[in-house]
Amino acid sequence: MSTFDRRIRIAPSILAADFADFGRECEAIEEQGADWVHVDVMDGHFVPNLTFGPQLCTAIRPHIRGVMDVHLMIAPVDSYIDAFAAAGADILTAHLEAGPHIHRTLQAIRGAGMRPGLALNPGTPVEAAAPLLDMIELVCVMTVNPGFGGQKFIASQVDQVRRLRALIGDRPVHIEIDGGVIPETAPLVAAAGADVLVAGSAVFNGGSVADPAPYGNNIRAIRAAAEAAVPRRREEAHA
Repeated sequence: MSTFDRRIRIAPSILAADFADFGRECEAIEEQGADWVHVDVMDGHFVPNLTFGPQLCTAIRPHIRGVMDVHLMIAPVDSYIDAFAAAGADILTAHLEAGPHIHRTLQAIRGAGMRPGLALNPGTPVEAAAPLLDMIELVCVMTVNPGFGGQKFIASQVDQVRRLRALIGDRPVHIEIDGGVIPETAPLVAAAGADVLVAGSAVFNGGSVADPAPYGNNIRAIRAAAEAAVPRRREEAHA
């Protein structure tokens, strides 16, 4: 198992990729410096959009060398856990708001061999995560309302991140930010304690699998902006 560290990680969301060429898109973003590949799963019920399922994860898994970070914006969750495990998800994140038994859901994710993550909507106080911090490896703070890419960053969530970082203390739990991450907002959340930044259009804009260099430029710009806000962050190995 990799040693835990809080180095800044960039996790491009393939929601903004070319749907007709997901395999090569995943390869391109990793080659251009992405740390994780983020997959946003939406059901048209828990959130007002419909995207991917386990079959898509199975299809792209051979094209991902590193971490496949799967964010479930669905309800219920439990009946799909084994399918995402079989599809090769490394991290499986469920929303606290998706059902009444989140503790059991997180146990089931761990039991299926994946790293459990917990997501919080903007209207949910981070203190609600406190009883669950010892059983998870990641908290995903939504800085937009879940459901669609390209939304404006909710600035009030920066204080949520700061409070969450204090709650986590020295636990080996990542703070992931999902929504509105661009070079201008990345420093705000990084300074508050976030270490995994999900970005969709901010990574994929201007590039393609035929011309992936803009992906790398975009990833480096977000990373540099975030790292500048935490200048004493140590350089450590990739997870």
